[in-house]
Amino acid sequence: MGLFKEFKDDFSQAVNELVPGDVPEKEVEPKAQTADNLVVDTIGENVDVASELSKLDGLLEHVEEQPQETTVPRPTPSENFAEHTINTQKEEQIPQMNDIPQPVNTQPVNTQPVNNNVLSGDVQDETSVITASTVLTGDLQSSGSFDIQGTINGNVMCNGKIVVTGTVNGNTNSSEFFADVAKVEGEIVSTGTVKIGAGSVIIGNISASSAVIAGAVKGDIDVQGPVVVDTSAVIMGNIKSRSVQINNGAVIEGFCSQTYADIDVQGLFEGK
Repeated sequence: MGLFKEFKDDFSQAVNELVPGDVPEKEVEPKAQTADNLVVDTIGENVDVASELSKLDGLLEHVEEQPQETTVPRPTPSENFAEHTINTQKEEQIPQMNDIPQPVNTQPVNTQPVNNNVLSGDVQDETSVITASTVLTGDLQSSGSFDIQGTINGNVMCNGKIVVTGTVNGNTNSSEFFADVAKVEGEIVSTGTVKIGAGSVIIGNISASSAVIAGAVKGDIDVQGPVVVDTSAVIMGNIKSRSVQINNGAVIEGFCSQTYADIDVQGLFEGK
């Protein structure tokens, strides 16, 4: 705005100098010719000074009233293209869940049948102990031996020896069987010797190669070898064996038959 005011002042001064009679007759000191006060005489003598000044004032007012516009820089097409390219590259760098390679199981699948018959192998030198406070429900199998001090509700099979000082509610199958102050409700099958100690109660049949009975047995006894019935024994059932030894004081309610003996009993009486 200062440029227009200086221009207006210089223009008015120049017009006054050109118009005769408006300025008193005196010498005007010459001004230094500078870029600020240098005025070119392009106005003729017949100029309406008042109209020209009014036009100049109107022009100044128009410039003062015109608001300044704030220009916001707009991104160029090249900047838009660069930003779009960067965003596209970022999206391509993010892996999708379906694109992640999954591990492949290369191990061969075992299609052979599982052998559940643990009694077919050799006897292992190990003993599984079922403690007195343990109660198990279900069948037990082992290639070794069992020491049952707790309670088993199920069948027990092993290649070794079964020692019961607790309770077994189920059948047993082993190479040897020994019960000491125990309770067994089920069939006892053994390929070796069965020993029923004093204070034990057996409810079920007994099959073995030999047997020693000192406790109470309710069931039939089928033994291929000898049977020893001790003084404290109580047997309610039939006994089939090769031989039998009944000690004084034993109680037997049933038949005793030595069907596996080497003697031909029927032949001894046919010739008589």
